[in-house]
Amino acid sequence: MTSPTTGAFDLPDHLSPKADPMLIARDEQHFAATGECLEQAIAELSDRLDAARRAPGGIGRGAMDRDVEIHRLTGRLRALRRFGWDLCLGRIVGEDAEPVYIGRLGLTDSAGRRLLLDWRSPAAEPFFAATHAHPMRLVSRRRYRWTRGRISDYWDEVFTADGLEGHAALDDQSAFIAGLGGTRSDRMRDVLATIQADQDAIIRAGSRGALVVDGGPGTGKTVVALHRSAHLLYADPRLGHRRGGVLFVGPHQPYLAYVSDVLPSLGEEGVQTCTLRDLVAEGAGAAVEADPEVARLKSSADMVKAIETAVRFYEEPPAKGMTVTTDWADIRLSADDWAEAFDAPEPGTPHNEARDRIWEELVTILLGKLDGDVPPDPFRRSLSQDEELVGTLHRAWPLLEAADLVGDLWSVPAYLRKCAPWLGPDDVRKLWRADAQAWTVSDLPLLDAARQRLGDPEASLRRRRHRASVAAERERMAGVIDNVLAADDDGEGAVTMLRGRDLQDSLIDEAALPGAGPEPLAGPFAHIVVDEAQELTDAEWQMLLLRCPSRSFTIVGDRAQARHGFTESWEERLERIGFDRIDVASLSINYRTPEEVMAEAEPAIRAALPDANVPTSVRSSGIPVVRGSVTDLDAILDDWLSAHADGIACVIGDPTFRATPRVRSLTPELSKGLEFDLVVLVDPEDFGTGIEGAVDRYVAMTRATQRLVVLTRP
Repeated sequence: MTSPTTGAFDLPDHLSPKADPMLIARDEQHFAATGECLEQAIAELSDRLDAARRAPGGIGRGAMDRDVEIHRLTGRLRALRRFGWDLCLGRIVGEDAEPVYIGRLGLTDSAGRRLLLDWRSPAAEPFFAATHAHPMRLVSRRRYRWTRGRISDYWDEVFTADGLEGHAALDDQSAFIAGLGGTRSDRMRDVLATIQADQDAIIRAGSRGALVVDGGPGTGKTVVALHRSAHLLYADPRLGHRRGGVLFVGPHQPYLAYVSDVLPSLGEEGVQTCTLRDLVAEGAGAAVEADPEVARLKSSADMVKAIETAVRFYEEPPAKGMTVTTDWADIRLSADDWAEAFDAPEPGTPHNEARDRIWEELVTILLGKLDGDVPPDPFRRSLSQDEELVGTLHRAWPLLEAADLVGDLWSVPAYLRKCAPWLGPDDVRKLWRADAQAWTVSDLPLLDAARQRLGDPEASLRRRRHRASVAAERERMAGVIDNVLAADDDGEGAVTMLRGRDLQDSLIDEAALPGAGPEPLAGPFAHIVVDEAQELTDAEWQMLLLRCPSRSFTIVGDRAQARHGFTESWEERLERIGFDRIDVASLSINYRTPEEVMAEAEPAIRAALPDANVPTSVRSSGIPVVRGSVTDLDAILDDWLSAHADGIACVIGDPTFRATPRVRSLTPELSKGLEFDLVVLVDPEDFGTGIEGAVDRYVAMTRATQRLVVLTRP
């Protein structure tokens, strides 16, 4: 942390008027107090974290609570150590003339004085949402720009005539907007202090139902999605980690790497992030479907529903009865008995897990047909050794693997026709493939649906191991109790209660015994945020709906950036796939892309989509778009790198170009959601024809925050 003797402000010479003590003295005093409080808070948190780690681990719920507390303390301590003074974003002054300082986290000193107000709290809303048209009772607002832990610039806005006193000569919004065009890096830069009123309104919106955030390039959709994730966890107790938490779904891994620092910088480390590929084990190696028609057939919600029929095929009770031989008597098991047992699992029980329930029902049915008092456990063991009974059950209700089930659809035409009767003969032929498990991205929703419907085939084995662990623990506990009772002088009093079976069982914490840990991405989640949502197929939406039964979603996208077209409205698309409460919010101001670049990009998309929602840029770079030859590529990059000590560039459309630390090489599709100071497009007309080609060109062009160069081959 910067020494208090140095001061928080480090303004360059050309901003010396802003260094007037009349303008910054009060801030310096406040930051000095903040620094002292931070040091104290870090010391106290470190002590509490050490004490929590030294505390006994406990078992069951106690162990979970201890782990949650350690995670919470670790996250807050990491945030405080990461930022120091620059936890503060700025300040607001209301009608009572007392400044309120807004921070990434809340901070209170030992006397109870609020030094920083958490940006997510309702009282902090005017810092982001106040405008000159709706000042929200503010007199003034100040925003800081931090560079290496000290303030390198700040901007004042006033909302009343009285607010002019004690503020710098106003830059108004011109310098502030220019600041949005600063250099980029391979991580999304910190933009919390620059959240605008239109974005903040969406960030703070409620969580019920589906909220669609529709906006073109540069409108801050990703910024809104990330900050909304952090805000929801802070503001809505129904979304806490114990209730499922928040899942954030991005379009690809470069995107997740690009935004990876944002949520921790907001003081929130509990949001799960992934791509759709990550939801399925086969996703990492899945190829893109070569035939667009095959991809279309697999992408429908009907094909996902076919998984239910495919599983039901393996859930038919035997049509004939049989005689079961036991150590006590021969027992007749009729076809009706089989049907009764097959109806025993509760609705929604995964197929593989249901088989244990069917077995227990068979044991009950057969045991009920015997006369006399037959001990259940020996009877159950006797039945498990009947090869005919066990074999019949296994054939009628086999344990299934998701990969085998879906693979059979593509390799056994008769099975596919039975499960998807709406498919024509040509469709079935197109979907057939020799290598049944040569997985593609289009297979992933079906594999996911199958895995959800089937459950884990190893679950039964784990349950048996768990029951054995419980039995062993019960036996051990009984031995301990016998020793306690033997040491009791008169065998009376409260200690004799230990002989009660209920009390003995209560001493066994089954949650602490061996078991299977939950899959972190299996859900259910309390809320799901989806970025670049315009690309999802109906089948892919089902993957997410399975993981969020409440249908609480934030859906971020731009219909004009859908590579395969998006002719419906958001409401029509979402209602068709299963949403019932939908609100749409639009962002129309482009903060990222300069006017010069948008003037080139707009015709590229309107040629294919005349009604595209093209946002209005609010700033100009003063740098015209340049066109040239591919032979100039190396010279253009060398000149740019020599003239810019920082920043990052990207070459889009040349798979032969090898990336360097400051120059990326991407396809148009993998550039989606990212931004670069310089973008060089190579042969953009080769990106394709129709909507897909137009969208790829539009997306690639609008990644540029300062300069765009378009190169073609001679």
